Amino acid sequence: MQQIITMGGGGFSMEPENPALDRYIIQQTGKPNPAVCFLGQASGESLDYTVRFYRAFSELGCHTAHLSLFQPHSAAIEDFLMAQDVIYVGGGNTKSMLALWREWGLDQILRVAADKGTVLAGVSAGAICWYEAGTTDSIPGNLTALSCLGYLKGSCSPHYDGEPQRRPTFQRMVASGEIMAGYAFDDGAAGHFVDGELRQVVSSRPAAKGYRVESVNGAAVETPLETRYLLEK
Repeated sequence: MQQIITMGGGGFSMEPENPALDRYIIQQTGKPNPAVCFLGQASGESLDYTVRFYRAFSELGCHTAHLSLFQPHSAAIEDFLMAQDVIYVGGGNTKSMLALWREWGLDQILRVAADKGTVLAGVSAGAICWYEAGTTDSIPGNLTALSCLGYLKGSCSPHYDGEPQRRPTFQRMVASGEIMAGYAFDDGAAGHFVDGELRQVVSSRPAAKGYRVESVNGAAVETPLETRYLLEK
């Protein structure tokens, strides 16, 4: 079973006091103390970001590790990643991250890991990277469309309610055909895909949602998706 969880925003980097989404991710492994590996290439492998990952997931009872591609600790990268229960990808510059991944072969290794049962997850850059395409601020200036890995069909926009240009830009791109139809996620919302199909949308914030955005007769049509608030009593 292939599982991919894509967060529009949230998780330990944006909601350090609210681990609902991160807890949801590790629960999908079915293990009490899963092995979770952080990939921080989108942030240039920021030390602060990596330390915050270790702190957050250690507190959730996980066996934590990270993979550096600037200072790799092993030549056996594929073996190392195959031993993980979750691979969690941080936010940052998607374009640069994907270029680095392709050079090191992670674009293929991660697909194999997913097919073997490792849960793939990520926020922002770590969310859109799994789709065929996404909207990105990797290049200074306006948001642009970016070709991604294609593990999931369609396109994706993160930070749908968190950054003012995300919603209108994604809708314009989908309406014009610049980018294919896809999904958008508010900060605090995540799509959980199983074997390439959306199983459910979950959120760590009461109002956060996921959306399906399609082009109908040259106009964008946005459909809110049923979203389960993880902290609802």
